[in-house]
Amino acid sequence: MAAAAAGPCGLRALLLLFLLAALATGVAGTTGFIKSPLSQKRLTQDSVELYCEAIGTPIPEIQWWFEGNEPNETYAQLWDGARQDRVRINATYNLHSTSTISITNLTGNDSGTYECRASNDPDRNHLSKSPKVKWIRSQANVFVIERPDIRAQVTGVSGKLVLACNMTGQYLPIQGHEWTHGDKVLQTDADASAFTSYTIEGKMEEHSGVYECVYKTNPVIKGHLNISVPPQVTAYKKSEHGNEGDTGVLVCKCSSFPPVTSWVWYRHGQDPIINGSGRYIIKSSGNKTELRILKLNIEEDSGDYHCNATNAYGQGSATVSLRVRSRLAALWPFLGIVAEVLVLVTIIFIYEKRRKPDEVLDDDDGGSAPLKSNATNHKDKNVRQRNAN
Repeated sequence: MAAAAAGPCGLRALLLLFLLAALATGVAGTTGFIKSPLSQKRLTQDSVELYCEAIGTPIPEIQWWFEGNEPNETYAQLWDGARQDRVRINATYNLHSTSTISITNLTGNDSGTYECRASNDPDRNHLSKSPKVKWIRSQANVFVIERPDIRAQVTGVSGKLVLACNMTGQYLPIQGHEWTHGDKVLQTDADASAFTSYTIEGKMEEHSGVYECVYKTNPVIKGHLNISVPPQVTAYKKSEHGNEGDTGVLVCKCSSFPPVTSWVWYRHGQDPIINGSGRYIIKSSGNKTELRILKLNIEEDSGDYHCNATNAYGQGSATVSLRVRSRLAALWPFLGIVAEVLVLVTIIFIYEKRRKPDEVLDDDDGGSAPLKSNATNHKDKNVRQRNAN
């Protein structure tokens, strides 16, 4: 009665405590599930993943079995690489057992019951002996629903782009829509209509990329729209500076869709620069390219460089101006400051030199008068003293 009052969560907790106690006492053959696979709904061409976790002493083995929806179909074991390599099974056995089965590019034939089986009996896989402890089992149903057809289109009208999706044929109940671009949600509503649209202000070149119209159904249904343009190339810096003998780095990037398939660097009026030739190193990855020029030379390397990008819809380019300075160029500001200090010190020295004699004469004149006065007073005093005698 206490276990019934505890509910499913309480029963699971009691089972886990029992298994842990069995592990502590070393009871062989004890096995139980910590996590069981969950039933799911998926669309054709989607993927599904089921997870199972078991505990026991010794550590149990986990297997995956499948039973289809056909009347005469029976359980068959699944293995890694089954169904034309669409099935992947990953398992780990460390303290306890965990196993994940994933199936990609689902079809209607993937609908059915998937069973996670666990056992640690030594005779579990013996061909003639029956295991003393039977395999414990946990099941989950996978429902694969036919994907509805979504017609998507992009229309340019008066400086605006109108993105539209329309679901045709039979489809699941719709609770609303979302429009997304990457990880950003652009618009959401609670309309149950099979048609939805989103309007963008501006030109295609400014808003290229992959957009999704998301139908809030169970499972979620998505349509894709691509706004594709030729590469819109920009220079990281339109003007670069480098010192003679250093390494110059010029960078261009492109954020438009579809991605760039090839990059080419060249100087104005010259042939394309070949990677690794001379002092040039080119590193390109996706929508970014970088040109490195080793040991810059003032006469040979100064000038305009062009980065050219190509994709399936055309080409685009940008220009970077490189200026190479002499190594002594960085010293000129410092030398200028030193010169200014020297001039200032010279002016102060000359000024002090010119006014020093005048100051000395003034001191001599001011101090002579008191000396004469004192001498006179002493002479008079001595005279008076002799007369008195």
